[in-house]
Amino acid sequence: MGKVTGFMEFERLSEANLPVKDRLQNYKEFVLHLTDDAAKKQGARCMDCGIPFCMSGCPVNNIIPDFNDLVYSQDWRNAIDVLHSTNNFPEFTGRICPAPCEAACTLNINNDAVGIKSIEHAIIDKAWENDWVTPQIPEVKTGKKVTIVGSGPAGMAAAQQLARVGHTVVLLEKNDRIGGLLRYGIPDFKMEKSHIDRRVAQMEAEGVEFRVNQNVGGSGLNSVNADDLLKEFDAVILTAGAETPRDLPAKGRELEGVMYAMDFLTPQNKVVAGDTIANQVMATNKHVVVIGGGDTGSDCVGTSNRHGALSITQFELMPQPPEKEDKNLVWPNWPLKMRTSSSHEEGAHRDWSITTKELVGENGKVTHLKGAKIEWKDGKMTEVAGTEFTIEADLVLLAMGFISPVQKLLEAFGVEKDGRGNAKADTEGTQSYQTSKAKVFAAGDVRRGQSLVVWAIREGRQAAKAVDEFLMGSSTLPR
Repeated sequence: MGKVTGFMEFERLSEANLPVKDRLQNYKEFVLHLTDDAAKKQGARCMDCGIPFCMSGCPVNNIIPDFNDLVYSQDWRNAIDVLHSTNNFPEFTGRICPAPCEAACTLNINNDAVGIKSIEHAIIDKAWENDWVTPQIPEVKTGKKVTIVGSGPAGMAAAQQLARVGHTVVLLEKNDRIGGLLRYGIPDFKMEKSHIDRRVAQMEAEGVEFRVNQNVGGSGLNSVNADDLLKEFDAVILTAGAETPRDLPAKGRELEGVMYAMDFLTPQNKVVAGDTIANQVMATNKHVVVIGGGDTGSDCVGTSNRHGALSITQFELMPQPPEKEDKNLVWPNWPLKMRTSSSHEEGAHRDWSITTKELVGENGKVTHLKGAKIEWKDGKMTEVAGTEFTIEADLVLLAMGFISPVQKLLEAFGVEKDGRGNAKADTEGTQSYQTSKAKVFAAGDVRRGQSLVVWAIREGRQAAKAVDEFLMGSSTLPR
């Protein structure tokens, strides 16, 4: 490495954020990427550990020590080539990935991990600024046609890989814009949609055809028949995500003001994009309760703060995690520990081990939530006597995760499902990512269940290689 003792000389430096009072005034990104000098010092902290667990901790297996060293040397041009060799969209992961690579960093055993995510963010931003991200147009077309259903990160990654080896690729999206939950699930203050738009432009130049308003397996005006796709294309890849939300089995669930998180977040993203949304549900001047302690719940908190909510309370069913993990016990695996997002820092009350007993309303609208503390014993949940409470709730947002893909899509293609309702497909062997239906493949959340963007990119890339091998007998694509 360029600086053998760098990990002893330099401290971890986190990316700077704009002040809360400034960022709450809009939906723009507020995380500032590292300066060149700061990135150089962070790259110097990579310790030449010999066995880079960070690479196995990263689902796309980024070649992290190499690009850290290149950033230390200020060789940004080669750094982006190394980063792009494993990750099609580092501007996505550099912004919204929780960075399992850093949890696996060898330095993290007894020190602060290398700031890998911030280095990745700096590299890709530098690449776009210098016009180093250009279309990779295939010299020869194969004559094979592939369609991909779902334009989230898995679908986009698969489409780009297949187009670059000469296949004709058509990417279908049921919404009016490309990007899946990257577009309509993740708020712009975490990732502005211009990052998707310029990748779409790059991929169009590479030969990918994008079709929006394509409701595959659905009914109505924009419906697309699955059998027609099977006749037209040599292979089909399902990358439609896991979109069926987990519901709340509580009295009063039907009250107005109780809604799924995505029904709250998606309209706001459309408004930011310039659309006019009739009867948009706003958190303005409301007491908001978010049920679910994950990333989607955090996004609801951040959006509610920008709407101007009177109060925001976030409940989680599971116990409060420890402030710090026992690294001797969990390293290099992803640890369970207390995490505070930027949205929480903007203002919210959080509580754990809370069950919702009832939603109370007047004139058909929710006004209060009744809950209680619970405790977990032998994996079972028990209500703690005497802990019942009632709080004001004008808007209750259900952010408890997703349980499965949309079943109509899988049924339209007749693919076998696993026990959780996902498309059943193995990832190893000669038929990797193939479903029970001939010519039909599945990747991303539609196959593995709700997961991370970086896992979706990995699966999209691997499925592309599997499809290329299926069509051509062999493949030059990386796995």
